[in-house]
Amino acid sequence: MLEQLLMLDKELLLNINGLYNHVLDGIMMFASSKFGWVPLYLILLYTIIKDYRRNSWLVLIIIGLTLLVADQTSVHLFKNIFQRLRPCHNNELSGLLHLVKPCGGKFGFISSHATNSFSFAILVIFLLKDKHRWIWPVMLLYGLIIIYSRVYLGVHYPSDVIAGSLVGSIIGIGGYYLFKVTEVYLPR
Repeated sequence: MLEQLLMLDKELLLNINGLYNHVLDGIMMFASSKFGWVPLYLILLYTIIKDYRRNSWLVLIIIGLTLLVADQTSVHLFKNIFQRLRPCHNNELSGLLHLVKPCGGKFGFISSHATNSFSFAILVIFLLKDKHRWIWPVMLLYGLIIIYSRVYLGVHYPSDVIAGSLVGSIIGIGGYYLFKVTEVYLPR
C-alpha cells in the first residue's frame, strides 16, 4: 500500500512538473517567491487595520506567532525527523524533472511553503470572513497556487504540500483560537 502511494506521488509530481513552459516557469517562480504576494499582504494589512482598529496590533502579533509556529513545526517536527529527500535531490528522478531554480534544502516533507501559506490563509479567513465574503476564495486560491507552484517547480512531492497544507490549516485554526482567547482581555 505504501509503495503504491509513493509511486502515485512520484507519478503526479512528474505529470505536474512535466506541464512546463517558459511562461508558467515565470509565473510559478513568482508564486513561490516571498515578494510576489506583497500586494495581497498590503490589502490584508489595510483590511485588518480597518476592521480591528486599535486592536489590530494583536491580530498582527497573532499572525506573526502563527507563522513562526508553522515554520518551525514544518522544519523541526517534520523535515528533520522524516528526512525525506526533495524530488530535486532524489537521484531516481535525476534527468526527469524540469528544474527552474536551484533545489533548496535537502529535505522536503513537509513543505514549509505549504504549512506557512495555509496557516496564514486559514487564520486570515477566520479573522475576516464575517465582514468580507471575498476572503474565502482569495485566500484559498492563494494557498492552492503556492502549493501547486512547489510541485510544478519540482521541489516538493504532492504529499509534501498536501501534508503541509493540513498541518498549516490546523495551526491557523489554533492561531485563531489564540486570538479569540486573548481578545477577551482587550478594552472595547
